[in-house]
Amino acid sequence: MRLFHTSDWHLGQNLHGQERDFEHACFLDWLLAQLKLHGPDVLLIAGDIFDTVNPPLKAQERLYDFIISAHEQNPKLTLVMIAGNHDSGSRIELPAPLMRRLRTHALGRVLWLDDGQLDAERLLIPLPDAKGKTAAWCLALPFLRPAEVTGAHLGDDYLRGIGQVHEGLIAAANAKRKKGQALIAISHAHMAGGSVSEDSERSLIIGNAEALPAKLFDKSVAYVALGHLHKPQKVNGEERMRYSGSPIPLSFSEIGYKHQILDVTFQGERLVGVEPLLIPRSVNLQRLEAAPLADILKALADLPDIDLLADTQRQPWLEVRVRLDEPQPDLRQQIETALQGKAVRLVRIAAEYAGKRGEDNNDERLIELDQLTPQELFSRAWLESYGNEVDEQTLKDFAVLLQEVQQADEQP
Repeated sequence: MRLFHTSDWHLGQNLHGQERDFEHACFLDWLLAQLKLHGPDVLLIAGDIFDTVNPPLKAQERLYDFIISAHEQNPKLTLVMIAGNHDSGSRIELPAPLMRRLRTHALGRVLWLDDGQLDAERLLIPLPDAKGKTAAWCLALPFLRPAEVTGAHLGDDYLRGIGQVHEGLIAAANAKRKKGQALIAISHAHMAGGSVSEDSERSLIIGNAEALPAKLFDKSVAYVALGHLHKPQKVNGEERMRYSGSPIPLSFSEIGYKHQILDVTFQGERLVGVEPLLIPRSVNLQRLEAAPLADILKALADLPDIDLLADTQRQPWLEVRVRLDEPQPDLRQQIETALQGKAVRLVRIAAEYAGKRGEDNNDERLIELDQLTPQELFSRAWLESYGNEVDEQTLKDFAVLLQEVQQADEQP
């Protein structure tokens, strides 16, 4: 059996106010072509399908048009997708009855039976091979929110609740599978040992408390298709435990990533190969590193001029970083004037000022709000109000409140 693993599409995402629909359309066209060329049996989408819990209509159309096109192209393809922390679990599941007719399974949340046991049956999906025989079982683990795995008979320990879900689902899968059938997990989580992007992945809980141990997936699970981290990587060097990464760079910190999907093959219940398929970048991200304004203006003048015959949608997104001794009221005007007629699209100007807080802070940076997570904003506000660093327990309490607010916003 053969499957494709992808994640973190973030359909509907904006880059500093600029929509990315063209880039997502190019990726989805490329993915359809790869599905036609290679003919996998299964496509796994490991969460963060949308960028927000209430995605724009165009983003939803992109997803459903893709699903229909993939099914029309190969009616035997099985597609499994789960909700990530950016998604609304209920929204992901809403069209599930219709999507099942397209061999598409959408899982957004975990449910518990009246006796307190995990409803594992709805999270176990048979994966047929080209001959229609069940070659594997997919263990679908959408992003697990605290409200889903704590409270009542579940207790108040979030990580313990997550462990119970994994233990129960893997046990149910092992009881259900027959000899020669592989177990394949799809999960949206931050696994301990994973490398996080600088500024584009929303913290799941707080600090390292959110990172889950790899031992949650025992050796009976042949492959773990992970989502959440945007950089393609193995977890702790394990071939069977992988993040596919995002298909496009979602922030300037991801300029150097080799975006890819993973082509995964099995022989019976055994993993035999994982090969990356590199995704062509439809629009480049370009950054001018911090330098004095005069040097920046010279670098802007050296940028290529607009080609009137070229597609303007493919012009690079540009971030400019400027080092200043004091504020320049006309900074944006000077930069925009220098960019007239240039084949780039300016999305962000970041100014850096000489520090005035002593020897340990030689560069005092002007940081925009969209660079900070809610936790970082809370920590800064606490420091400004009380003059000392926020303690770990208060951070955890804030994280729980944040999760509750985000969950309340999820209702479609």
